[in-house]
Amino acid sequence: MKTQRGEGTIIITSATPIFDIVANAGVGENAMEYKRMSMKYPKTVSTRLSVGGEVKGLVLAACMAGCLIGEANAQLRVVAWNISNYDGDDRAADLQRAVYDTFSGRRMAPDVILAQEFSSSFALATFLSLMNGASGSPGDWAAAPFVDGPDTESVCLYRTTRVSLVGGATRTIALGSSSTSNQPRHTYRYDLRLVGYNADSAVIAMYNVHLKSGDSGTDIARRLVETTRIRDNAQGVDTNFVGSGKPAAYQFLVAGDMNTQTDSQSAYAELVLSQSNNNGRFFDPIKTNGSWNNNAAFRFVHTQDPSGAGGMDDRHDQILLSGGLIDGAGLDYIGNSNIAYSTSTWNDPNHSYRAWGNDGTSYNLALTTTGNTMVGALIAQALKNAAAGGGHLPVFLDLRVPGKIAGPGSINFGDVAVGAVAEQSISVGNNGDVAKWTVAGISNITYTLGASSGFTAPAGSFNDAAGGILNSHTVTMNTSTPGVKTGTLTIISGDLDFPTLLIPFTGTVQAANLPPVANAGPDQTVTDIDGSGTEVASLDASASADPDGDIILYRWTLGQTQLASGTSPTANVVLPVGLNDVQLTVTDNRGASTIDTIRVTVNPRPNQPPTSDAGLDQSVVDIDRSGEEPVTLDGSASADLDGTIVSLEWFEGQTLIASGQMPVVSFSVGSHTVTLIVTDNNGGSASDDVTILVSTPCVGDFNQDGGVDGSDVEAFFEAWSIALPSSDVNSDGGVDGSDVEEFFTKWSASEC
Repeated sequence: MKTQRGEGTIIITSATPIFDIVANAGVGENAMEYKRMSMKYPKTVSTRLSVGGEVKGLVLAACMAGCLIGEANAQLRVVAWNISNYDGDDRAADLQRAVYDTFSGRRMAPDVILAQEFSSSFALATFLSLMNGASGSPGDWAAAPFVDGPDTESVCLYRTTRVSLVGGATRTIALGSSSTSNQPRHTYRYDLRLVGYNADSAVIAMYNVHLKSGDSGTDIARRLVETTRIRDNAQGVDTNFVGSGKPAAYQFLVAGDMNTQTDSQSAYAELVLSQSNNNGRFFDPIKTNGSWNNNAAFRFVHTQDPSGAGGMDDRHDQILLSGGLIDGAGLDYIGNSNIAYSTSTWNDPNHSYRAWGNDGTSYNLALTTTGNTMVGALIAQALKNAAAGGGHLPVFLDLRVPGKIAGPGSINFGDVAVGAVAEQSISVGNNGDVAKWTVAGISNITYTLGASSGFTAPAGSFNDAAGGILNSHTVTMNTSTPGVKTGTLTIISGDLDFPTLLIPFTGTVQAANLPPVANAGPDQTVTDIDGSGTEVASLDASASADPDGDIILYRWTLGQTQLASGTSPTANVVLPVGLNDVQLTVTDNRGASTIDTIRVTVNPRPNQPPTSDAGLDQSVVDIDRSGEEPVTLDGSASADLDGTIVSLEWFEGQTLIASGQMPVVSFSVGSHTVTLIVTDNNGGSASDDVTILVSTPCVGDFNQDGGVDGSDVEAFFEAWSIALPSSDVNSDGGVDGSDVEEFFTKWSASEC
């Protein structure tokens, strides 16, 4: 067969090793990373890993068709082995080498050993210790309880990381005895459950047999007694005690020393031929029917005698499987049970079944050691030594474990408008434990999808291999009517534990969205009370509403500047002096928005009136007795905190007598009340009064130095001699002798 990949063609022949197929199929140098990645079991990836289309499926199909993997690290390997009179005292190194030595990448390395001819519990304990202590052993071996019957015994050993023994019990389903009408040995069944699986269908009931040897009629009849009981038990019949019948859901196999030379013998035919009830029927997975004894056509499947003089000429040791283990699904044989085992090579690519050590060169001879192409000389010699005294070669086959379904925990379409497309991409596929079983050791999972009313899922059957990205599927929800929608996605698959997986659908179909109503409130006016040039305005959009939902965002902007944004309808914002057209945008829970505008007028701070200061009251003397005296008025202490003073006016009564900050004004003798009115650049004004007192001079103290003495006389006569007006002390309008008389009168009396 062949498949196209990208730029070239991959040719796969029956001799192509599986690892070569994987490398050439596009997993290539990233094979291990691909496996590690797949161990995470992605559940949300909507794309599917594809290498040239069909490569992944082709690789697994090739493995299903039968690819011998070097050891049982990618599947469940079951071994049947008659070790011949094993008492635990010998062959230790040979047994370990036969099981765990490697040749050309191959070793037996089983997961379950169904062995025969153990003489005692000591022999079983010794063999168990050998398996756990062998070089290369995982050290996880356990043994089913030993039952001491009438002859040598069959035993079961198993790896606890791969399977568990149901009930921890060895089930004796038929009793043997020395009677010639009965089977000679007990028949035991071991119910082994795959680790990581809970369903009964993940249990394999393994019958371990050592049928009566010999060719006489009695021998054949005694074999038939045992195989009849085995088949009956596999059909659910209680062949020993109540409840000893195999549970119906268990898969099953029989393994061991059949001591049968041909498929036509009644005991063998009892196991494999069709009957009216085929629930307990067994099948030869390698479809190798015929007369095996002394027949070279079957030289690749002969198991006895590797060490004796008779040589290799009998197929006594076999493993037969139930129909459920060869149906190509779930827990299944790795190989093609419809194709007979090769008659030309031991390395049959169609089968995992092997007679370990038999490379086909030993027909009627002791087992070939030197040049043994299957196991090499060392392992072949160990097998030969282990079979000393009429022993057998082990046979084994590999089983692929079932896949596990993976899907989303729930599917939520969210909120969708009426008539809109509602789709979700989901990931569904094989979630098998590749860390434990690897990709090649897990069966593909087949599944179908079904959706309840109101939802759709892809029709048909789907298939997925383990270890890759899950399949992506698109599911939809009907959006023709509004309301909350619920339903179920049903995944029916080959998952043994969860054959039916129910995943809830949820979603809400909403009617056409009505936009919200924005209301920014009435226009408002505020005043810059501190004169900073800005003022805080309190905005309130509480009157906004959404008729069919909720407003989730209020946004206030001034031009391109955002002032406030959030879930609260109110906001305090800073605005400059002047006219401010503030825009409100409200958004509802479905994304619709509307706007409204409010005008906020910020008035400047009111003018602060100036301060008027007319200065201190003044008293002056009319020194020259002119009847008036000049006075300097002082308004310099007046001020304007928020501007400038543009005028200062001085009034006496209603009469403007001066302007300016420090005018000089002549006042007549007497008392005067002067009012200063100051005006600022914004028209504000203020006033202040000052009292001006103008007094006549003192006559006796003519020089006005504060004392009446001779200096006053001298000063008087200097003025009188030149007729200065100030010497007219009697105020009669002339300077004459009467003024002298008046002066001396006042002077002598020290009066003014």
